[in-house]
Amino acid sequence: MASVGSLAFDEFGRPFLIMKDEEKQNRLTGNDAIKAHIIAAKTVANTLKTSLGPKGLDKLMVSSDGDVTITNDGATILKMMDVDHQIAKLMVQLSQSQDDEIGDGTTGVVVLCGALLEQAEFLLDKGIHPIRIADGFEMAAQCAVKNLESIADTFNIDPNNTDNLVRTAKTTLGSKIINKCHDQMAKIAVDAVMSVADFETKDVNFELIKVEAKVGGRMEDSMLVKGVIVDKDFSHPQMPKELKDVKIAILTCPFEPPKPKTKHKLDVESVEDYKKLREYEKETFEKMVAQVKDTGATLAICQWGFDDEANHLLLQRELPAVRWVGGPEIELIAIATGGRIVPRFEELTAEKLGTAGRVKELSFGTTKDKMLVIEECKNSKAVTIFLRGGTKMIIEEAKRSMHDALCVVRNLVRDNRVVYGGGAAEISCAVAVSKEADTIKTIEQYAFRAFADALESVPLALAENCGLPPIKTLTEIKARQISEKNPALGVNCMELGTSDMKEQSVIETLHSKKSQIQLATQLVKMILKIDDIRSPADM
Repeated sequence: MASVGSLAFDEFGRPFLIMKDEEKQNRLTGNDAIKAHIIAAKTVANTLKTSLGPKGLDKLMVSSDGDVTITNDGATILKMMDVDHQIAKLMVQLSQSQDDEIGDGTTGVVVLCGALLEQAEFLLDKGIHPIRIADGFEMAAQCAVKNLESIADTFNIDPNNTDNLVRTAKTTLGSKIINKCHDQMAKIAVDAVMSVADFETKDVNFELIKVEAKVGGRMEDSMLVKGVIVDKDFSHPQMPKELKDVKIAILTCPFEPPKPKTKHKLDVESVEDYKKLREYEKETFEKMVAQVKDTGATLAICQWGFDDEANHLLLQRELPAVRWVGGPEIELIAIATGGRIVPRFEELTAEKLGTAGRVKELSFGTTKDKMLVIEECKNSKAVTIFLRGGTKMIIEEAKRSMHDALCVVRNLVRDNRVVYGGGAAEISCAVAVSKEADTIKTIEQYAFRAFADALESVPLALAENCGLPPIKTLTEIKARQISEKNPALGVNCMELGTSDMKEQSVIETLHSKKSQIQLATQLVKMILKIDDIRSPADM
């Protein structure tokens, strides 16, 4: 291992270390280091704060290639921000872990983390040791999670009556660009999850839900297809555009003559040789098509391409075909239709064919873009969400929004407890943590009160983004929550005449809220424990 420096002794014989390349390094220690981190984290949190809530604003991100993304999804914004600071990178990972685990609440978790660090800075200025602050925050987070569990309501998840799930999905979509048709989008998300959910194991396999999008048309034209949509068309324009009671051969072998698996070349020296080769190719194609037809298949879906001759032969033999279908789509078609993926023509049998009630070709607008829809499948568990929108950016944001909604519904299937949004859960936790602080005799009570103040940053940001006076709104709701003992009172962002989030149906999953508080507290603890930074001088 390379040495970090050399050992020397002063005139009294006391050892000290001379660090290597000390002049080439920047170094921050103690509270200066912690404060440098806090400033970086607060900057990131303040960037996202304006994107919180139903009236949150969007951010326009331009990549180095000039690609434009417009979004208010916290994880996407941070991923595209291209930050250099080490602590800012941790904030990016924080929102990413919330996105991976829960799928929603990525903005809220970063705002909460920034507020906790801001409060930690005040405590450091008072002279409280960072470790005592970190421990106090950890205890306060446990108190907040306990309070969340006590105020949570249990939702009845009934596949025949999905109103509860639709209301929760609508809350998630309320802050997105697609909120003008969030009723329809929420229903699509819930129906998709209900189609593939396994209620015995309380799990949802997202691989069975495919999200396809096509630019053009209105957002209201989006739909859920109980089957598979493939962004391909039939290989020949004269093939029928709609097939009924289809038997599908799913092939991963190409429609072409086998190539010799040696490095030898084949020399064609005469016209006869060339004719023989042509004849051999034709025979091979005919044999392949016959093998597929003999099994009773009425549609061939091939992972590879085939040339015009094979295509013409397929048309002659009245065997519609689709070529260049990607691996994931092939797998999804096999799951949906109950077919087997066949790697060689010789292995194809009638038992390995998939079945579908209908296969039809959709065409869009004047662009002549075509897609295939495979419907009425044997296994109705594979579904496709088909999104439409005016521009590519709207489509991409609609995809991200749909992902969030699907994740929320999945979380409810896994754990059907909910809390109320609009900052109601945070205010309730802040009140509970402040109350608990009065019973603590040690110095951690300061950290408890700071934690309660940090929790209030979420309703403050919500009120500010909606154009309401933040402090006045928060004070009124807090006073009402305590006097009425109603933890569902939150910020009335939509100005619907009531602050009761239960009546407004602003619902969040308990799992998501708990995760936000725990992940933010863990990161704050980690940042507070760093007291020495060494970085190259050019950074």
